[in-house]
Amino acid sequence: MKIPKRLQPLVEDGMVDEVVAQLMSGKEAQVYVVRAGGELRCAKVFKEAKQRSFKQAVQYQEGRKVRNSRQGRAMAKKTRYGQKEQEQAWLNAEVDALYRLAAAEVRVPKPFGFVDGVLLMEMITDAEGFAAPRLDDVTLTAEQARVYYAKVIGDVVRMLCAGLIHGDLSEFNVLLAPDGPVIIDLPQAVDAASNNSAEMMLERDVNNMRAYFGRYAPELLNTDYGKEIWALYEAGELHPESKLTGCFAYDTTAVDVDDLLAVIEDAREEQDEHLAMLARNEQGDEED
Repeated sequence: MKIPKRLQPLVEDGMVDEVVAQLMSGKEAQVYVVRAGGELRCAKVFKEAKQRSFKQAVQYQEGRKVRNSRQGRAMAKKTRYGQKEQEQAWLNAEVDALYRLAAAEVRVPKPFGFVDGVLLMEMITDAEGFAAPRLDDVTLTAEQARVYYAKVIGDVVRMLCAGLIHGDLSEFNVLLAPDGPVIIDLPQAVDAASNNSAEMMLERDVNNMRAYFGRYAPELLNTDYGKEIWALYEAGELHPESKLTGCFAYDTTAVDVDDLLAVIEDAREEQDEHLAMLARNEQGDEED
């Protein structure tokens, strides 16, 4: 096929030998099957920001590290330079996540390079060598659902131990290879330690997987891995080989309303005293 303009630099640099076919076109990117180094790989061509339907939500970007304070200020003020840097940071997020997760033994496509908004990575195939299907496109037995659910939960744990949360995990971004589920699509990956929405996103990811696999093995709907995983993480007790139960004991201790109101009242009085002191200081400065 004719070489797409965005893939031309990779062909010229020898990273890609041949563009075989377009595999898919999604909300964030177009994916092509290419031949490189004697094997088939995928080239994910990210769309420009104005063409993407998936917006760079502040919720996902919170806590992401920036190179320096100038970059951070520009991104916060949304200057032209800041928007350019924000776009580059968004594109780099998936590349960084793939390298981190591959090193943590999470089953993700192996990355091979990133050039001008194009990510070259492993092509996930089925047993016949064709592009692997998404979970949403397959029908499972109850036993397969149990096995694959356990595998995905294990990878979610390894991701969190590596400091990341997928943030948009569902049956639409997990491929089914002969060796089991492969997690894909990570540009919105969340930093677990510094994002205030991390707990919510982790639970949403896990609950999405529970709902999907629960279609085929209904007993999985009774599990509560999300809260269990987060509780272990917060306690500093989560590790890649943590033995999970799928159960979570909720705190049913009754709240002492009077004690809570007393704490609120103390805080209010302290704030009033602080504001009064500031007012006196300002008045003293004016008299001087």
